[in-house]
Amino acid sequence: MSDVQQFLESAARAASGHLTGLDEHPVWRPTPAGLRSELAEQPLPEAGADPGALLAEIERRVLAYPMGNGHPAFFGWVNAAPHPAGIAGALLAAAVNPSSAGGDHADIYLERAVVRWIADLAGFPHEQGAGLLTSGASMATIVAIGAARQRALAGAGWDVRERGLSGAPQLTAYATAEVHSCVGKAIELLGIGRASLRTVADDGFGHLDPAALREAIAADRAAGALPFLAVGSAGTVTTGAVDPLRDIAAACAESGLWFHVDGAYGAFGVLDPVIAERYAGMELADSVALDPHKWLQVPAGVGCLLVRDRAQLRETFSLVPPYLRDDSGDPLGWYSEYGIEQTRPFRALSVWAALAARGRSGIAADIAACTNAARELDEMVAKDADFELAAETEVSIVAFRYAPAGIDDAEADRITHGLAAAIQARGRVFVTDSLYRGRPVLRACLINPAVGEAELLLLLEEAREAAVELAEQGR
Repeated sequence: MSDVQQFLESAARAASGHLTGLDEHPVWRPTPAGLRSELAEQPLPEAGADPGALLAEIERRVLAYPMGNGHPAFFGWVNAAPHPAGIAGALLAAAVNPSSAGGDHADIYLERAVVRWIADLAGFPHEQGAGLLTSGASMATIVAIGAARQRALAGAGWDVRERGLSGAPQLTAYATAEVHSCVGKAIELLGIGRASLRTVADDGFGHLDPAALREAIAADRAAGALPFLAVGSAGTVTTGAVDPLRDIAAACAESGLWFHVDGAYGAFGVLDPVIAERYAGMELADSVALDPHKWLQVPAGVGCLLVRDRAQLRETFSLVPPYLRDDSGDPLGWYSEYGIEQTRPFRALSVWAALAARGRSGIAADIAACTNAARELDEMVAKDADFELAAETEVSIVAFRYAPAGIDDAEADRITHGLAAAIQARGRVFVTDSLYRGRPVLRACLINPAVGEAELLLLLEEAREAAVELAEQGR
């Protein structure tokens, strides 16, 4: 056995041991202060390490202190438990290590397939080449809004690629206060200015109000601005609310705006027949940002952008120097012509493996398992005298707060505010918090199909015990 083979097989055993032993350890435990310093401040060694010692160090100092998201009792943020096939795909992709900017190698064609598969899963019409894999939905959003900016200014007679934004028409964009922060960040980075992102009123339950959107567009247009973009959420970050996508699409069509859907986490909920109708209109969008590394259980580092108009994406980003020209006759050109990245990692293999291992029916079953569990948790909270729901559970996020009889809102908010950290420190469950309509909430996100009734009961048990401890500390 070669040294390379032995090393990689040992690494695979370490990965397997980590995954199979998750339930034997706390979901999360803080990295000891001394180890934090060791990891962050360690010097570059003068000589190379022995391979066996290197793996042992990884197991002892890294795998022993994970985020915890592989555990079925992890309900934090939107971080997936990676599928074993996706892990294998990521390892093998690293072994090949191409640049997936373009050319004639297998990863290019595999990416075309998985982008098409993702479009099919989301129910989005797909033209070959009308989309690409990115580092995540944040990058996908920058690319989408860049294309929207290009289209709007070109329609106004302004060449933004040649002239920049100085002197250009004032662009305006629209979303609710619940939209993901990556939208505002994209607006900033593209030079449009955060003040140009208008906050549109919602319906009182976190969904964008189409009438308020139309009013805002009309007011800005009357003031001489150039409305160019509206963003709908297919699952907001805090509560998982799905905006009225069909109505937003209609408002955008009437006014000539680019309609972008942030489906990073929640778009794949469309695969659950119980809630599929909530997503009506997503197929009408100009672009959709999604994250295979969330609900599809692909290892982190893989987002996806789907667009309706492939030519618009290429017109926005293509800049091909002579040494990268492709004269093979491929009409699609290189992936680097459709986005920001030039050197692109081989993301497609981990996606392909995680999807192919389950097929459409297996993926849909995993999604439904999560949404069913979320509805079960919703019912548990609704029946529990110590808690109250903060919002309707629409997809697979359950937002709730501590609210037993006999305490006022201020005390309930104080305890709820401290609950996530207190629960995390106990080590049996991991959940995070947020603010919704100005009040703190616990936010349980269910995207691991392994979660069951035992984990849901444990979450409420841990929340209750931690709340009692916080209440006593405040007396």
